Amino acid sequence: MAAENNFPPIPGFIPLQPCFYQDFDEEIPEQHRTMCKRLYHLWILYAITLAVNLAGCFVWMLGGGGVTNFGMAIIWLILFTPCSYACWFRPIYKAFNGWLATISFFSYNLWIALLMLIPTLFFTATATLSFIALTKVHNFYRGSGGSIGKAQEEWTTGAWKNPHIQQAAQQAAMGATTGAMVPDQQYSSNTPQYNDNQM
Repeated sequence: MAAENNFPPIPGFIPLQPCFYQDFDEEIPEQHRTMCKRLYHLWILYAITLAVNLAGCFVWMLGGGGVTNFGMAIIWLILFTPCSYACWFRPIYKAFNGWLATISFFSYNLWIALLMLIPTLFFTATATLSFIALTKVHNFYRGSGGSIGKAQEEWTTGAWKNPHIQQAAQQAAMGATTGAMVPDQQYSSNTPQYNDNQM
């Protein structure tokens, strides 16, 4: 008998049922449980970020900033929260859970277990590539000299208020906007090249 779905936890007065079954202690092997929980907390942080963005866009709209960003923030929260769970976190969760199910099925039926191995490998590849991509982005950010400490220092010292820094930022933004309107052939020679150490 399949376990009853328990995620997302929906209050009883809402006439909807949970869509997924999720139990880290039962479904995820102990050696992978911590990593899987960290990735789950990362997804929760993303969902919270979308909610905070909605609040920020609402306040901005009240201050005269326009309705478009607030409307988009509503769509992002409603659409991206469940989609990121189903399309990003759930494959990672299944990768950790899929190996346990596949290995246990080898003792029952070899051919079915081999067929189950195919999606398990795909889920594992998805989880691995997600981890590699996040690691490369982190390494690229660190290699550019950026850090949370540096950002905090610039914020507390007020470096971001410096007119020269503001002017440089405006020029960079204008250059990026102008570059976006120019066909690729005209500025492709100026495209920065990165080696493997930078990625």
